[in-house]
Amino acid sequence: MLPVQQLRAGDHAFVSYGCDHAARDIVTTFAWTGLARQEKVVIFARPQLAEREVWARIDVPGPLVADARRCGQLAVSSMRALIHPHEQFTAARQWQRIEEETDQALAEGYRGLRTYIDMHWVPDLNADVAVMMHRETHADHLFADRPYTEICAYDVRWFAPDVLEAMHHAHPTSLLSRTGALYAEASPHGLRLVGEADMATREQFHAALRETLASSTRARQVSVDMSRLVFLSAACAEDLVQLTRSASSSGPVRILCRPEQAHLLRCVGAENLSHLVLREVSAE
Repeated sequence: MLPVQQLRAGDHAFVSYGCDHAARDIVTTFAWTGLARQEKVVIFARPQLAEREVWARIDVPGPLVADARRCGQLAVSSMRALIHPHEQFTAARQWQRIEEETDQALAEGYRGLRTYIDMHWVPDLNADVAVMMHRETHADHLFADRPYTEICAYDVRWFAPDVLEAMHHAHPTSLLSRTGALYAEASPHGLRLVGEADMATREQFHAALRETLASSTRARQVSVDMSRLVFLSAACAEDLVQLTRSASSSGPVRILCRPEQAHLLRCVGAENLSHLVLREVSAE
């Protein structure tokens, strides 16, 4: 599980959405991140959307998107255009074209290619869902040692639950379904946090930490992995320090975090707790 901001070259990601606003946030963040990393970005939007609507969802005041559109770094396309002149979708044809587009992006001087593919192309092309699923489960070669990144976005209002479940497990990476969310996953070894810990998610952040620390045995080390947080507020950092200070367990609490998070935790008192151990890691 990753936030969209932490996708890297070679990632093949699944995301589902049930409202258009969430889909808009994901595609916009994905595109802007790619531009900032000097990658070429192609958006295969829902076929029902007019191109001007797609641009309106991505664009914000400022020159970055306009310049990227003008030079071709950011483009809006469709699955029909990608497989042209073929009219019927085949996995082989799509794979061929994506490889060609990746090579072209590199030849143009970009660091790689990233695509956002809304899976509404399946009904638009009257494609067999089984053919689409075969493509998704046999596409590893597109990402092996290649600077190609892809999001496959599934509308839960259209795809059957069993298809969504299968595709979720088929992709090596799954994304949080919206920006600004917090995902907390408890395990026998501790807690893993993904997304954003801020005012909007502070209650959830506090509850997950409290439960993890309360359930730990006296001698057991507790591990909290925060390396997949894209934002940690000062208030949430203070919550972590205070909860660790008051925890009944005498075992060490190990925090896996990025350097900037470690700095913030030290600023709010982490260095004064002997049983709170900060381990700086990279989110790459």
